[in-house]
Amino acid sequence: MLSANEVSLAYGKRVLFKDVDIKFAPGNCYGIIGANGAGKSTFLKILSGEIEPDSGSVNISGGTRLATLKQNQFEFDEFPVLQTVIMGHKQLYEVMREKDAIYAKPEFSEADGVRASELEGEFADMNGWNAESDAGAMLNGLGVREDKHQLLMKELTGGEKVRVLLCQALYGNPGILLLDEPTNNLDVDSIMWLEEFLYGFENTVIVVSHDRHFLDKVCTHVCDIDYQKISTYTGNYSFWYESSKLALELKRDQNKKKEDRIKDLQTFIQRFSANASKSKQATSRRKLLDKITLDDIRPSTRQYPFIVFKQEKEAGKIILEIEGLSKSIEGKPVFKGFELNVRTGDKIAFVGRDDVPASTLYRVLMDETKADHGTFKWGGSVTKAYFPKDNAAFFDTDMNLVDWLRQFSKEKEKDEQFIRGWLGKMLFSGEESQKSARVISGGEKVRCMLARMMLLQANVLILDEPTNHLDLEAITALNNGLTAFDGTVLFTSQDHQFVQTIATRIIEVTPKGYIDRTMTYDEYLGNEDVKKLREKLYA
Repeated sequence: MLSANEVSLAYGKRVLFKDVDIKFAPGNCYGIIGANGAGKSTFLKILSGEIEPDSGSVNISGGTRLATLKQNQFEFDEFPVLQTVIMGHKQLYEVMREKDAIYAKPEFSEADGVRASELEGEFADMNGWNAESDAGAMLNGLGVREDKHQLLMKELTGGEKVRVLLCQALYGNPGILLLDEPTNNLDVDSIMWLEEFLYGFENTVIVVSHDRHFLDKVCTHVCDIDYQKISTYTGNYSFWYESSKLALELKRDQNKKKEDRIKDLQTFIQRFSANASKSKQATSRRKLLDKITLDDIRPSTRQYPFIVFKQEKEAGKIILEIEGLSKSIEGKPVFKGFELNVRTGDKIAFVGRDDVPASTLYRVLMDETKADHGTFKWGGSVTKAYFPKDNAAFFDTDMNLVDWLRQFSKEKEKDEQFIRGWLGKMLFSGEESQKSARVISGGEKVRCMLARMMLLQANVLILDEPTNHLDLEAITALNNGLTAFDGTVLFTSQDHQFVQTIATRIIEVTPKGYIDRTMTYDEYLGNEDVKKLREKLYA
């Protein structure tokens, strides 16, 4: 059992938590949700002991091992991959180190023999003989190949390091598992493996994630951070989302009935309070009126940006034609012989274990880099709006956000009030619009880029991982905006629900070939023919 009792934390005048009481029971998976800045990651750090609250306490049942997903990718650079995973079970790792040190001694004393025997017993009790095989199986499940298990961590890519650190957290069956954005940098196969792992995990899991599908798959409870409190609800994220909307509507309806009743009573009192024959009734109604109180509906502090894409003009039937397109980077093929015909209204999700092929293809199509072979041709009536994964170059300026966004507006729409209105829709109100473009956060940059795309009113949208850095509310708004868009969309995202609800066509591009299917994402992942093709492409 893990609990937080009367926990409070503030940074200056900004209060994150005030007298929070919450318990986490074994066998449950709790999803921590809340607006950006609500304190989700901070609360995990309080639970792990990394941050001390201003007041209150965190209590863990005696002997329960707590594991966290490390965020520092460089912390274990000098350690082998397999060893890094086993280090997640600190007690087992220390036993292994001490045991190996004793056996490495040139002279072996009687005391050493006694101690080695004790350590061997502890080692066996913790299933140490299967330590390396268990760690290896986890690494394989998360897509870290066996030929990399003996490499040093510094020899891996950033994405591979994230997978190893995730294995480290999961390793050794911890009693309490704290995961902060565990699906970041994971491909769909790794996410599905993690979902299955957590689904069968019998201890306590507390997770922060912006992936709605992931939260739906693994969570038994949702913990909502709002108004410096944390409220726990039974069910997954979708159940909480729909239930919270329904509860607010019911509460409003209930208040409406109360308001109507109050008006009726007030009218009666006004009409008959001066009438002697009715004065007793008026008095009784006044007493009844005093007892009617309206429930205090506190609107959530969450804010949803306004994201609606419109086309200035519709495109013709032909959007894009690609023939035999090939591209290599540093001598390694990224894609080859790629063929594609895009028609008006297509909403194509580019998926795969590696995000490089899709990102490179977008850069080729936007003339940011040249293909090695092949051709492509955009339709004559096509207008494009592009959201690159790396948007740093757009914000390398000291302009404030009003002037920054004004660059992308048409002459008749350069008026400051017009631009401020757009920024307000994207949650930059008042003084927020005067921020320097250079210093805004990752999530704020994404919202600015989306505002830019909306202003362009293009009929073809190209988006490379647009959900990165966004909170659940902004992802939902973008999801709805792209679903309702009448034009053509080419996009990449690791958010399962985002892909499932938007895409009408799935394309998986790899160095060995590609798959192109007109179907939903879930249909694609469940299709047996597709599974066989994917196995060949990744063999």
